[in-house]
Amino acid sequence: MSDRKAKLTVGDKSYEFDILDGTVGPSVIDIRSLYAQTGLFTYDPGFTSTAACDSSITYIDGDVGELLYRGYSIDQLAEKSNYLEVCFLLLYGELPTAVEKEEFESRITRHTMLHEQMHYLYRGFRRDAHPMAIVCGVVGAMAAFYHDSTDITDPEQREIASIRMIAKMPTIAAMAYKYSIGQPFVYPRNDLSYAGNFLNMCFAVPAETYKVNPIIERAMDRIFTLHADHEQNASTSTVRLSGSSDANPFACIAAGVACLWGPAHGGANEAALNMLRAIGTPDRIPEFVAKAKDKNDPFRLMGFGHRVYKSYDPRAQVMQETAREVLDLMGIENNPTLQVARELEKIALEDEYFVTRKLYPNVDFYSGIILDAIGFPTSMFTAIFALSRTVGWIAQWKEMIGDPQKKIGRPRQLYDGSRRRDYVPLTQR
Repeated sequence: MSDRKAKLTVGDKSYEFDILDGTVGPSVIDIRSLYAQTGLFTYDPGFTSTAACDSSITYIDGDVGELLYRGYSIDQLAEKSNYLEVCFLLLYGELPTAVEKEEFESRITRHTMLHEQMHYLYRGFRRDAHPMAIVCGVVGAMAAFYHDSTDITDPEQREIASIRMIAKMPTIAAMAYKYSIGQPFVYPRNDLSYAGNFLNMCFAVPAETYKVNPIIERAMDRIFTLHADHEQNASTSTVRLSGSSDANPFACIAAGVACLWGPAHGGANEAALNMLRAIGTPDRIPEFVAKAKDKNDPFRLMGFGHRVYKSYDPRAQVMQETAREVLDLMGIENNPTLQVARELEKIALEDEYFVTRKLYPNVDFYSGIILDAIGFPTSMFTAIFALSRTVGWIAQWKEMIGDPQKKIGRPRQLYDGSRRRDYVPLTQR
């Protein structure tokens, strides 16, 4: 807390509130006593100017395009680290030693199996069910299968639940994919990496061995790393709000999955790819760029710009390089969608209209291209996002549970409905 005060004047009365300083970023006005002192609430739809918690996990500076996990820049982590090491960092606050890293990876690897009876859950869904519907349902059902890790007052059970969620989410998502295409489930393998194991569970079949390509494996790991956490976004806030009621961790993560499913949140990479397919061929790009520039036309280019980042999305810079590695491997000569993506990217980085408005390609633009090139249908994009974000949700949930200031979430409202009125009997209406 700083010595500075914020003064609020209402009519002829003035009130003072403390100003709290974080490590970096904007300071906040502590208004916890606002209602008690003034009888007033603040009004902030979307919570765009409200800090609902204090956190030491992730920091975003949207003006300069910076994303830090526990103080480490995302570009360094994506280049030098891997997803499971980042998971350790997010969960425990520091990068692991060699011994800690080996032990952590071993624990994750040996928790990837699902309870065998959970297979019956999948068969209860229609074959054409969206993978996110399946993932949401199965994650919520984990509380019915893993009773020994639902007591949130027990630190050991919280730890076990955390490991289980991170370890089993790739299996859950891969099984949702296999079920949707009518192929048999592929069990996890302990000899593969986290990303390699997921790819194998998605693309292997009993009749033929799947060989994990190291370039694809690395691209998958980077997608996981870049999406691991992103501060207090909608799904993370949903997990925190659910957890504030002391709900079990599996229910909280299922709530996060449900929120992420919204097209305004987790479906952006799918929307970007659908746009590329709608453009069709590179020769039609000028037509769509003109539509995007026309303020009277409702068309918008998806995968460009970001609500938080007012500069280049730092995750996109990493993903751009990865996308080129994957496309070079796969070849784009016979893929018009990828040809459109490459040409549109070039225009967006050079055209004055996009540059002056800072409408740079974002992480969703590149991740959709990569996942499509690897062979995933668009329906799996958000499920893979959920897989990646699970560790962030878990880290935020654990931080909230251990916070001595924790309170059940209870936003207030500006009521504009009818005043009190008397009941009118049915015969008089």
